[in-house]
Amino acid sequence: MDKMLFIAMNGAKQAMQAQATISDNLANISTVGFKASLDTFTNWHVEGPGYKTRVYNQFENQGTDMSAGNFVTTDRELDVAVRGEGWIGVRATNGEEAYTRAGDLRLDAVGRLTTGAGHPVMGNAGPIVIPPAQKIEIGADGSISIIPVGQTADTMAITDRIKLVNPDASKMQKGLDGLMWFVDGQQLKANPDAKVNLASGVLEHSNVNAVSELVELIQNSRQFETNVKLMRTAQENDEVSARLLRNS
Repeated sequence: MDKMLFIAMNGAKQAMQAQATISDNLANISTVGFKASLDTFTNWHVEGPGYKTRVYNQFENQGTDMSAGNFVTTDRELDVAVRGEGWIGVRATNGEEAYTRAGDLRLDAVGRLTTGAGHPVMGNAGPIVIPPAQKIEIGADGSISIIPVGQTADTMAITDRIKLVNPDASKMQKGLDGLMWFVDGQQLKANPDAKVNLASGVLEHSNVNAVSELVELIQNSRQFETNVKLMRTAQENDEVSARLLRNS
């Protein structure tokens, strides 16, 4: 009974952990630039005396789906999307540099360029601050050109350049904040040879597949319910065994 209860309890626990990952993916289905988390179950034989007749499962995070999401044209001057591979450098809430594909940029009250989530966008020498301007253009190379307030079109000048990087995807991991981090915490340097290009007036949406996530959600719910029923059966068997021992 104890072995049956342990295996069922472990199965229910692993299903709950998988549900947390799936729920996070579904919650971010409309988040710009979001990358879905991947997961899988592996089976392991219970070690011990006798034959290997019992198997328990284990939930494992398989990293992040790095495929591109759908691109949508917005024609908004501060919306950008990374074409192909590459990332935009931002400052995370802990002050460290992280990376994202979210290109829904905007200006805060002091002129800092931030993502829609409020993360400052990194430039040549730290977070980008744009002076008051009547027009802003972001080039394919990340360069930011402005026409100052009250000036004519021939006064357009480059004020900064968005930090674009293209590291080995296998060395990137997603944090709890949804941002991507280099595995050893290293701060990457902008590499002009990486040839990361931006498309202006375009946004990359989340790459979460709603249909597959919902199907997996239902499967995990059924798996959880099955393990709960096994735990109840183990309890019933224990009660019957106790009654038999009392009567003997």
